[in-house]
Amino acid sequence: MPPAEAHEAQKRLRYDSGNSASASGGFESWGRYPTYAANIVPLHWQSDFPAVAQNLHNGILPVGLGRSYGDVCLLKDGNLLATPAMDRILAFDRDTGLLTAEAGISLAQILDFAVPRGFFLPVTPGTKYVTLGGAIANDIHGKNHHVAGTFGRHVPEFELVRSDGSVLRCSSSTNQDLYSMTIGGLGLTGLIRWATLQLKPIVSRLIDYEGIQFHGIDEFLALTEASKEIEYTVSWVDCTSTGKNFCRGVFMQGDHSTRRAPLKPSPEPKLVFPFDAPGFALNHLSVAAFNTLFFHKQMKKSVVTLQDYEPFFYPLDKVLHWNRMYGKSGLLQFQYVIPWNNARAGTVAILTEVAKSGLASFLAVLKAFGDVPSPGVMSFPRPGITLALDFPIKPDKSFPLFERLADMTREFGGRLYPAKDAAMTAAQFQAFYPQWEQLARFRDPMITSSFWERVTGDQPSL
Repeated sequence: MPPAEAHEAQKRLRYDSGNSASASGGFESWGRYPTYAANIVPLHWQSDFPAVAQNLHNGILPVGLGRSYGDVCLLKDGNLLATPAMDRILAFDRDTGLLTAEAGISLAQILDFAVPRGFFLPVTPGTKYVTLGGAIANDIHGKNHHVAGTFGRHVPEFELVRSDGSVLRCSSSTNQDLYSMTIGGLGLTGLIRWATLQLKPIVSRLIDYEGIQFHGIDEFLALTEASKEIEYTVSWVDCTSTGKNFCRGVFMQGDHSTRRAPLKPSPEPKLVFPFDAPGFALNHLSVAAFNTLFFHKQMKKSVVTLQDYEPFFYPLDKVLHWNRMYGKSGLLQFQYVIPWNNARAGTVAILTEVAKSGLASFLAVLKAFGDVPSPGVMSFPRPGITLALDFPIKPDKSFPLFERLADMTREFGGRLYPAKDAAMTAAQFQAFYPQWEQLARFRDPMITSSFWERVTGDQPSL
């Protein structure tokens, strides 16, 4: 990489994504629940760890931008090793699209570097405010899982440092066990210093987009079957309506446009959700009204257009601190995947249970996962249907509902996504992920998280 490009790549592009700092100066997950005190230790250089860990007690946990929804990125009364200052691009090959960067760099920063050079992320979640290390640790997925699989499939190599000072290059052929346990390993196997990511070429910021209204699960399944050759597919679904409008939604699909257009970085977002909404603002009536308006904002059954990639992939990122709309109590997200043999029945049963509960989610996302395998032992996706639901926290209703939904998911042979969880029981987690005992053997002795302790009882070696 020429020196001028290297200098540009290493600029600090700071985005106030509203992810980590709580009112008390602590560290929050995106769901803002649970709330735990912790000692935050910023890492600035790759050499900072494990030296800083020698004088720390009560366990450590590497964290990025805190966009996990529950306690995967929290450690009660422990030490959080914050990585966002480790955001340097180390190498880039224009011919192959291979990019090597420190693990604290965000996907937003990678996009700002890669898009003007004609490259895009191989897999992206619904927010770009995720670090490279966090994307690996949670083996994130996106709208193209059915063709590209998970993020970890596109990370050929990374460097892992353990608390004992050992530094290990990990790939599918070197330190293979740690490679497969770190991808989707919830940040528990060590600190990722840097990683190599295979980017994909593009010639435009534009997406060839089509939005299609559907009524019911069978129409959704038919659209899913018909769109197998389209790279990106996802659906918004109305989880409040019953009767003839039960499981209505909008199926959204698209490919990177082949129409050449200027490749510019995205502008920084300017909208900010200014305050914590009152607890009564999101209720069944208000969400039902929103869902009706959202469904009918598309005047025709099918709309075909060109769309910039920002609103297609990251519609919520344009509003900073959007999690405040759920109020001070925060939000819970519930995301399952149910395998194909039970996917239709399980989805209908769970949506029916949600509609009966009186709680409502207007950020309800329905999608099919494909059969592209992940290199990660603990990876969440599997072939079937995944549904993600956001709910404001109402303690007397939310947690009993989540326990029922998790039990139903288990009965239908599915599992929940740890990166989105704040309520899964130990019995549920261990049934969903029997391979957790394998991860426990590879866990760094000093590293733990509130999630891990909650669902396994496993404690750090101090």
